[in-house]
Amino acid sequence: MAQGIVKSYDPNSGSGIVLLDTDKTEVYIQPGSLKDSIFITLRQGQRINFEIENVEDNQVIKNVKIGQGDY
Repeated sequence: MAQGIVKSYDPNSGSGIVLLDTDKTEVYIQPGSLKDSIFITLRQGQRINFEIENVEDNQVIKNVKIGQGDY
């Protein structure tokens, strides 16, 4: 499971950007990415854990979890 910090998040559209802890690569939050998580919204600077999948040649986030730790 990857870890990162929320760079931006728009609760109206459900999209945003997270910076990976490993190399500061930007990974996209697509609308609906929080659907199966405990989150309703995310805030800038919030640390999250998540899985990454490739969708149309872009890395996107799924399975968002709270905080940091080894999962």
